[in-house]
Amino acid sequence: MQLSTNNLNQLPATIKVPSYDREQVKVKMLHLGFGAFHRAHQAIFADILATEQQSDWGFCEVNLVGGEQQIEDLLAQDCLYNVVEMQGDNWQTRTVGVVKEALHPTIHGIDAVINRMLDPNIAIVSMTVTEKGYCYVPATGSIDFANPAIAHDLASPNTPKSLPGLIVEALKRRKVLGIAPFTVMSCDNMPENGHITKNVILAMAAKQDIALANWIEANVTFPSTMVDRIVPAMTPDTAEKIQSQLGPVVDKVAIACEPFRQWVIEDNFVAGRPEWEKAGAQLVTDVVPFEEMKLRMLNGSHSFLAYLGYLAGYQYINECMQDSAYEKAAYHLMVNEQAPTLSIKNVDLPAYANALIERFKNTGLKHRTWQIAMDGTLKLSQRLLDSIQIHLKNGQSFDYLALAVAGWMRYVSGKDDHGAEIQVSDPQAVKLAELVANSTDDESRVRALLSLNSLFTEELVNNSLFTEKVTAFYLSLRDNGAKKTIEALNHQHTL
Repeated sequence: MQLSTNNLNQLPATIKVPSYDREQVKVKMLHLGFGAFHRAHQAIFADILATEQQSDWGFCEVNLVGGEQQIEDLLAQDCLYNVVEMQGDNWQTRTVGVVKEALHPTIHGIDAVINRMLDPNIAIVSMTVTEKGYCYVPATGSIDFANPAIAHDLASPNTPKSLPGLIVEALKRRKVLGIAPFTVMSCDNMPENGHITKNVILAMAAKQDIALANWIEANVTFPSTMVDRIVPAMTPDTAEKIQSQLGPVVDKVAIACEPFRQWVIEDNFVAGRPEWEKAGAQLVTDVVPFEEMKLRMLNGSHSFLAYLGYLAGYQYINECMQDSAYEKAAYHLMVNEQAPTLSIKNVDLPAYANALIERFKNTGLKHRTWQIAMDGTLKLSQRLLDSIQIHLKNGQSFDYLALAVAGWMRYVSGKDDHGAEIQVSDPQAVKLAELVANSTDDESRVRALLSLNSLFTEELVNNSLFTEKVTAFYLSLRDNGAKKTIEALNHQHTL
């Protein structure tokens, strides 16, 4: 039987179902990007508040691009779904009830989405759309006016396709109607995600109407956030495990995640907010130090493991961590190359690194290296390249960071260490394939990929120490493979 309000009592007694009155929960937040991460993170915080604090803050969920079936499945389940926390063989399940509505422009029309955003009760528009959803240039943080969706929205602002276009159109209509604006809150893995969001929204608005841009700047806030929870993409094995938890009830929207969750939020909201701190979030005045710590130590080491692990044939992160060479390398990267670049105070960074290593070892999660390796052209700057720039300025070692960059280059070249084809998923996949096809598998390949100026700054490309290190590691990966290259580097650093 399909999950619904009427058959919640058919779920096993071990599952935590909503104990609050769902009718009392109101749509005060509209979220763009009903992906696995949002389901396991922001929605969980709201569900905890409804359960423990009788909060009435609920969600309308929107998938702007793709995910039509997901929205239909959610609606068919009365907007209920389950989250399974997995630690080894220990699983705990919660049925989330704070989602009240769901929309998709393909199903309901873009006007239905915009009109929902005009409700004065909508106080926050939040998003988890991955870096590419912001239509920005990572090297500069500015909007990409060459993006086809942005070009469409500038020509036809009433029928937006992009996230910046949608938000600008909704804010424009609220301004015209005299409705107070909402807060725009990014929950994606980008440094100063609130700042980037503000940049692209203001640039989009200014292209249409400078008075609108000025109104948005004066009246809308864009708090930055740092989010952390490992939520792997669904696999058949995980789906089977989830179903074993649900008994006779079928949930097509359920997801699995690790028990750990963290949320650091800049406390800057123009129309109110839930009391997230009562569910364990940290409300701060400056998120940047926390963002840097997470992006470089967790996400940076994840990227290192993803590229070099995939090349060696490791399908999941926990498989990488069963290899002592990879475990040692990941720890060294975090503590000796990422931690020295951070500005955060009063945090035991070696202890944080050890905690991350233990999270990566979680056998209950099947976190695919291929999934983490996606969209590298949008991720490398904040995860690896920013740290390298700091080390070059300070004359410090960055061998493992350089190896990670070389690992990415080897990965996008399209073959793993066993000669198997790699399906490269990246918004610049066509350009990457062109650079690879027009270069030989040697120093020429490195030079070709370094020419990608949307990713690599002139400062990096013109730094001989950086280019020489990356080239040497690339050639080692070509000749010796990822595993032997890591082992050799560990030996060099006496790890």
